[in-house]
Amino acid sequence: MPLHSPHFSALDPTSEDPIYRQIYWRFRGAISDGLLVPGDRVPAARALAKELGLARGTIDTAYSLLTAEGYLLSRGQAGTVVAPGISLGKPRAQTERPLNPATGPSIRQKAPVLPFQMALPALDAFPRKIWSQIGARCVRATQIADMANPSVLGLESLRNAIATYLQVARGITCSPAQVFITSGYRNSLALIAHALLKAGDRVLVEDPGYLPTRQLLAHLQIEAVAVPVDQEGMRVEHGLSNTPQARAAVVTPAHQSPLCVSLSLPRRLQLLDWATRQQTWIVEDDYDGEYRYVSRPLPALKSLDRDGRVLYAGTFSKVLFPGIRLSYLVVPPAQVERFACISETFLGGCPELTQAIVATFLTEGHFARHIQRMRKLYGERREATARGLKNVLGERIHIDPLPGGMHLILRLRPPQSDRALVERLLAAGIYAEALSDWHAHDPSDSALLLGFANIDSQATAEQLGQRILALM
Repeated sequence: MPLHSPHFSALDPTSEDPIYRQIYWRFRGAISDGLLVPGDRVPAARALAKELGLARGTIDTAYSLLTAEGYLLSRGQAGTVVAPGISLGKPRAQTERPLNPATGPSIRQKAPVLPFQMALPALDAFPRKIWSQIGARCVRATQIADMANPSVLGLESLRNAIATYLQVARGITCSPAQVFITSGYRNSLALIAHALLKAGDRVLVEDPGYLPTRQLLAHLQIEAVAVPVDQEGMRVEHGLSNTPQARAAVVTPAHQSPLCVSLSLPRRLQLLDWATRQQTWIVEDDYDGEYRYVSRPLPALKSLDRDGRVLYAGTFSKVLFPGIRLSYLVVPPAQVERFACISETFLGGCPELTQAIVATFLTEGHFARHIQRMRKLYGERREATARGLKNVLGERIHIDPLPGGMHLILRLRPPQSDRALVERLLAAGIYAEALSDWHAHDPSDSALLLGFANIDSQATAEQLGQRILALM
């Protein structure tokens, strides 16, 4: 099929995307849409280059990429064909090129970001220029010693910067020695489990709550006991009375995941009193505590801990970008030696260059300014997204009034299967999560969870709302 066929849009020499990438995406789109089917022969590189007035190497590069990914198959003198057995019929949204491709050739091949994708900060508003400048400086400053194995505890400058930030922003007084750098929340939770828990222990978790918490504990043969959540957060009294021998509790006090309610002060104090009396542990997952819109961010539960029973888990994935894969854990002073020993076995160390960039980003004040900008931007985008969806969907939905967080909760009216609707939305290229999937015991709580951080306007929300309406 010639590339100048009506099925293909014209190549754009002014685009940031290089010509070979444009050709690549047009062939992928044609294969996905069924315009090219397995066994179809594609034009020879020489002929196509002549037809388009391009260098032969440009076509060869595009064909090589398509072949490497399994879309095309070279048959020597018999020509190049669409690979037999290739899976067709994928939703177009999964094969379309990203809206903002990186300039120049890239070795990173990733699926595009879908509308309403959860746990994803506003990538379009991230200060990439500042980040790249800091990155370049850190690379130029690399010494021979910096290229050796990184410390499993984390880069000292980053641990210092985090301790300083937590004192000012989250009310947590800690020394750099208490800060352990990890590769994500799961890594932090696994470190806690190996250091303080054992197989057969029982741990209180929120219901609904973050599914990977329950999954990870189950793999370690630790029983996760689901405790209901209401408008004041985890029902602490319910959990303690039903499971008096629990060894720990995992909570999201600032914005309960996924309902976004805050753990009330009486329940925070009750949880701390229990941990002190029973010598148990509290894991505070503060994944996006900075993003509160109705008032200043609430102090961390850890800031109330006077007896060293709270382990504070923070992350850069939600406030910077997920691809950074960098988190941190603050442990009580009495547990520093224990965690340092366990870290030698279970932590491999995070890339030191990445840590150096983040440390510089923090110490030069960019991090604090970024949080302030994002807090304002997210408040605006949340309101615009809610208005746009409400304008289109009207009485078919109710949007929970949430004090913070990075997603909306859309209650469906009349109630219907949120799982079935999520499947239809994903097939149409719109991301959503079913609230029922977050429940351990009561999946009847039906709603859609939609991330709003990357919805840039009310008009965009309305356009997406029309697509949702067609699938309800």
